[in-house]
Amino acid sequence: MKFKIGIDGGGTKTEGVLIDDAGTVVAIHVGAGCNPNILGAEKARSIVAAALDSLRAQATGLAAGGLTQTPFSTPPAIAATLLCMAGSGAIWKEFAEGLKGFGQVETTNDSRPILELATQGKPGVVLHAGTGSFVAARAPDGSVHYAGGLGWRFGDPGSGYDLGRRAIVRGLLDLQGWKSASRLGSLLIEQTHLPDTASITRHFYHDPEANQKIAALAPFVLRLAAEGDYAAKEIVAESVAELLDLATKVATKLFTASMLGSVRAGLSGPILTHPAVLEAINGLSPLPLTPIEGTPIEGVRRLLQRLG
Repeated sequence: MKFKIGIDGGGTKTEGVLIDDAGTVVAIHVGAGCNPNILGAEKARSIVAAALDSLRAQATGLAAGGLTQTPFSTPPAIAATLLCMAGSGAIWKEFAEGLKGFGQVETTNDSRPILELATQGKPGVVLHAGTGSFVAARAPDGSVHYAGGLGWRFGDPGSGYDLGRRAIVRGLLDLQGWKSASRLGSLLIEQTHLPDTASITRHFYHDPEANQKIAALAPFVLRLAAEGDYAAKEIVAESVAELLDLATKVATKLFTASMLGSVRAGLSGPILTHPAVLEAINGLSPLPLTPIEGTPIEGVRRLLQRLG
């Protein structure tokens, strides 16, 4: 019996699948995020190594049919391993080169599974926004392109971090009395349990995990936008419009003008598929934007079937 292993490694979680010869998922593994840009290379590699070992151990159990393995038992064959990873590609390529017993090992970035879901291997574009954001595309010649995804320090328009950052700016100005009243000032007080602009500002400047806590405000901003808060709706529209603009520039370079209205164009992630966002972006792009179905790990599974 032969198996294949696929890993989707992001900043929030590391998800892995073990598939059999038919492409059926027979085991899963979910662990902590493994982006080396956040954790450092050593910690990130240890998380992925643990995921791989867990899935290989599950393959051993399945191959044995529940029987106890002996020291002389033939280990199950791992025909191929695909690592779809956030962070430095050089780090993951070096890591992959050191793996033994995992068959043909390939690495790519974590946009590829989402692109696969959106385009099914055909030309097209996908926009993704979660904690971070990016645009990925497959050109008519089959080449794959990536744009954005620069990380929280540099904005990532449309991302959870960018929505949270914009909400803090507007909320603090609300509390200072320089903006028309919105619910964002109250949101900051509720979420930080702090009473004023000075203490809230210190809170975010001095918290070592400020980027994660800022991104965690995004669901509340989306809720306020859906409930009609003008400032929240404005923040959502402005942030996502920048990501749409990037996607349009990518598509314009890769496809002819006549193709833009019919090219496959997917929306991925909890932000871009939120009703408040779909309402805000309606009609803003020449691309026929459609929420995609399936999770990134399903995209990994589909890519994995073509390996080995």
